[in-house]
Amino acid sequence: MSSAPFRISAAAAMAVLALAFGPAAGVSAQTKPRLAIAAASDLQTALPELAAAFEKDASATVALSFGSSGTLFAQIQNGAPFDLFFSADVEYPRQLIARGRADATTLYEYARGRIVVWTRRDSGVDIARGLDALTSERIGRIAIANPTLAPYGRAAVAALRQKGIYDQVQDKLVRGDNISQTAQLVDSGNAEVGILALSLALGPALRARGIYSEIPTRLYPPIEQAAVVVSASPNQALARAFLAYLRRPESKRLLERLGFSHPGA
Repeated sequence: MSSAPFRISAAAAMAVLALAFGPAAGVSAQTKPRLAIAAASDLQTALPELAAAFEKDASATVALSFGSSGTLFAQIQNGAPFDLFFSADVEYPRQLIARGRADATTLYEYARGRIVVWTRRDSGVDIARGLDALTSERIGRIAIANPTLAPYGRAAVAALRQKGIYDQVQDKLVRGDNISQTAQLVDSGNAEVGILALSLALGPALRARGIYSEIPTRLYPPIEQAAVVVSASPNQALARAFLAYLRRPESKRLLERLGFSHPGA
């Protein structure tokens, strides 16, 4: 188990910011503190909205960099200048903690991810049967995230194996480096279907152009997601304040609306 998470109320977080950075009214765009966040690609529909609200309340700027959890983990290991790491797999933050690269007291498990079978509306593929539909001869390519780098890829493989169809479809699999690139493979027509994050399927673009069938969570291990403050961050107070912001009821409702489950659900 992880160490107990750092807990701070939103009001206390803002007080920390006021002490650390002075009154917001007197802060110019040039002198606003800047928070650099490395985030798993499944957060592309949720994190920008959270960051925009935080920027306004904290009088700070937030720079978001999205990628596979494994790739971002390696970058932080090699000294990439991030303040916060949002991983789709809690094990990556735990490894950073074990190696002295992240602060154990800040580890926060914020959500669980879910996976779906997704296809374009004009693909002609009937995905009403969920994973069983993937064995159809009319499907030539199935996009999944790279299991080596992306937790959603590992979940996809686990679900296919649990369903007993992995051997039937493995030659059809094409892999994106992260779950966002996987979605692009299907959305562009380079694959007929894909196993994607529900959060991306609920985003404006994919929701408008495609349909999905959710994969039962019993078919794959929980996609436990967590954030942690990077030890080398020069903006420790601001990073902790952002995590406090994530604990607000409004933030939790946003994550739930965009396809994430509460931790432990």
